[in-house]
Amino acid sequence: MIFFIIIFYFCFNQIDNVMGLRNFIIGLLLIATALQSCDNKVTDKEIFDWKNATVYFMLTDRFVNGDESNDVNFNRNDSTVGLRSFMGGDLAGITQKIKEGYFNNLGVDALWFSPVNEQIHGWVDEGQGATYAFHGYWIRDWTSIEPSWGTEDELKNLVKNAHKNGIRVLLDVIINHTGPVTEKDPVWPSDWVRTEPQCTYQDYESTVFCTLVKNLPDVITEQTEEVELPPDLIAKWKKEGRLEKEIKELDAFFVRTGYPRTPRYYIIKWITDFIRKYGIDGFRVDTVKHTEADVWSDLATESKIAFAEWKSTHKEAIHENQEFFILGETYNYNALNGKDFDFGDRKVNYFDNGFDSQINFGFKGDANMDYEQLFSKYSNQLINGELSDVTTMNYISSHDDSWPFDKERKRTFESATKLMLCPGQVQIYYGDETARPLIIEGAQGDVNLRGKMNWGENPGLLAHWQKLGQFRHRHPAIGAGEHKIISNEPYTFARTYNKNGYQDQVVIALGLEREPVSINVADYFKDGERLTDVYSNTVYNVTDGKVMVESTDGIVLLEK
Repeated sequence: MIFFIIIFYFCFNQIDNVMGLRNFIIGLLLIATALQSCDNKVTDKEIFDWKNATVYFMLTDRFVNGDESNDVNFNRNDSTVGLRSFMGGDLAGITQKIKEGYFNNLGVDALWFSPVNEQIHGWVDEGQGATYAFHGYWIRDWTSIEPSWGTEDELKNLVKNAHKNGIRVLLDVIINHTGPVTEKDPVWPSDWVRTEPQCTYQDYESTVFCTLVKNLPDVITEQTEEVELPPDLIAKWKKEGRLEKEIKELDAFFVRTGYPRTPRYYIIKWITDFIRKYGIDGFRVDTVKHTEADVWSDLATESKIAFAEWKSTHKEAIHENQEFFILGETYNYNALNGKDFDFGDRKVNYFDNGFDSQINFGFKGDANMDYEQLFSKYSNQLINGELSDVTTMNYISSHDDSWPFDKERKRTFESATKLMLCPGQVQIYYGDETARPLIIEGAQGDVNLRGKMNWGENPGLLAHWQKLGQFRHRHPAIGAGEHKIISNEPYTFARTYNKNGYQDQVVIALGLEREPVSINVADYFKDGERLTDVYSNTVYNVTDGKVMVESTDGIVLLEK
């Protein structure tokens, strides 16, 4: 490149002396060095690695009530039992916490909240009393936002503020099923959904081509014959004054893609519209194993197209160098078993069908291992093994796992330490950081896992999560780096990361006693370097390849 610039200069500026040429070349070299420095400079955007991501997940309705005026909609006033009604949490509440810095203080890289689509208007009795769709997984209209959670402008504002604070947004999406049928919510047409048989989960067929539970109509995603839009949906759009707009957009989508007008492609169009409208960074996909794998391949294709369109006109977003990210909920998938999910009679690799990550249902049990066994197994699988080109998301509790790690919240500090320092992505479920109860008096079933956020409780535990989260956020080595034990007594290990020219290393010690102890860091830091234990905010000097630390907290997090 410099050679051509020199020729250009000669042609147009006629340099006629050696000194002038020398000075010109020196100047070019300085400019080239500066440009190379700029090109190689690693920004926060480039350091980000999804394998190290900390994702915060909340049920919107149970988090923060930012706007009390939208609490009741569609006359949802019937009495319910044990926290089974809408309680007021909304998108405005999430945005409020973004602005307050709550998520940044936890080191959160991405937010995932329950589906935003308009929910069924009525309630169902699942044998545990009347239940409204407060959780977000009973969709009535894929093209509308549930008014109890906010408006289009409020979703835009949430995403804008998240991006402003360096936080990505994962939208929870569903293709597998509609909401239940109630007196207020008619069943979709028979060429759109099946209402039987109910799944028995014995093999592939009895897991995919059936309804998850009774009265949860299953979308016929394998449908090959073109279908008309449901009359009730057309009537709704007409009443809302947007029928012409919706039809025009659908026509344009099917002309561009060439897809047949079948249920899966209608829904894929509606889902990917959220990317184009709001700049969503990724999807968390619900009920993955209950739908044919190629549905997700189609969703991934259209999602990436929509994301590229968004980025082309929104240069201010945080994701210029990122691809659209897709996380799957394949119930009971276990990362330590490899990429395939085993139905008994068939194995399916969902990573080959559009997914970048899968929720790891195995971690909650694996967390009972000791630290070294846990960390080394996950490093061997995620960093050096079969899953090195993808990632999985670990968690200790969730909205529908009745057997979380530490259900009684008796091992809260251990839960945080094992989750946040384990290789791979992590999911903080709202209230993990404050020990929100997972057993609620008078509650039955999954609602035990879905109580209101317990703001202001257990500040010491919250501080522990914050220190671990911020440390993890700064260091991709923790979730995406190679794990290596340094010593058993005290238990000390290192994580190292080297990717795209960026290097990162940290040394961590756990289970320390109060007396001073020497930690060997010779393979990671040089003599004379100053290291900070970010947990206690104490600075140490490296001498003879070691640091002499003193901890009253039992944990040391060393960074340069």
